[in-house]
Amino acid sequence: MPLLDETLGIGELARLTGVPVRTVRFYCDEGIVDSVRSTGGHRRFDRAAVERLGLVRRLRGLGLGLPAVRQVLAGERSVAEVVAAERAALDVRLADLSWRRASLRAVEEAGPADRAARLALLADVQDGGAARDALIDFWRRTMVAPVSEAMLAAFVTTAVPDPPADPTPSQVVAFAELFALAGDRELTRGLLAMARANAELVADEAELLNGIGEACALAQPVVRAGTPPRAGPELDRFVAAHASVRAGGDTPRFRRRLLAHLAADRDPRMRRYWRLVAEAGGDPATIGASHLWLTDALERTVRPGGAGR
Repeated sequence: MPLLDETLGIGELARLTGVPVRTVRFYCDEGIVDSVRSTGGHRRFDRAAVERLGLVRRLRGLGLGLPAVRQVLAGERSVAEVVAAERAALDVRLADLSWRRASLRAVEEAGPADRAARLALLADVQDGGAARDALIDFWRRTMVAPVSEAMLAAFVTTAVPDPPADPTPSQVVAFAELFALAGDRELTRGLLAMARANAELVADEAELLNGIGEACALAQPVVRAGTPPRAGPELDRFVAAHASVRAGGDTPRFRRRLLAHLAADRDPRMRRYWRLVAEAGGDPATIGASHLWLTDALERTVRPGGAGR
């Protein structure tokens, strides 16, 4: 314990650190800063209190709470660790605020006739993270054949957009509409029926998904260029991916059967789903858009003039 004549009074400590006297008293009462009492009952502080209180003032100035400050002072966590944690928490709060602001703007910008429906649509989606979780659950529920977590994660990357940190009103509306589609039981039943048929007819689901992914990657440049659906190497790879796991060959008859099998993928609601994914993610040439292009191209080769309904 330091000698009293080597210690600082509370006023001097406040002057040296820039911390008001009443705040120094508060930190003493909270056990943040240690003190001793003079014979007259006044608080006295050792010289180390200057550096300690200065650190407390800087951490509090960054918005850190007393629990985090205590952890730093006790050596339980580093300054870098508590600052990173605070920044991460702030990012979450800012994302929530950005989502709310965009939602409010979306309601504000809706026409009088559409405002009530827009309000009801957005009220069901509190934030982008919740919407994304619901969409992931939607796709989990529609997968019958077992796939690895890695395969599922790869599919989710293409089928579920990440909520933007600072969404526009149209992106918030797109996410809300995707959320509503994920709750459409009739659509879910259609996708489940197609998945069950795949499970019976497809020898290797992972191989099919890989093949479709390759076909979609081939189609992305033409989708980005705005090329209408047509026959070509992109469609050939798409059909070959299906034929290879269905013990069939690429024949006109196989293409007709494949088109019928893909009825759920060509459902207007799924067409809308993939368009909303592009709008929500800000990329018009998503894998989903490429898949739509391929199914339309297939329909065009099977039934000329029938694609893109």
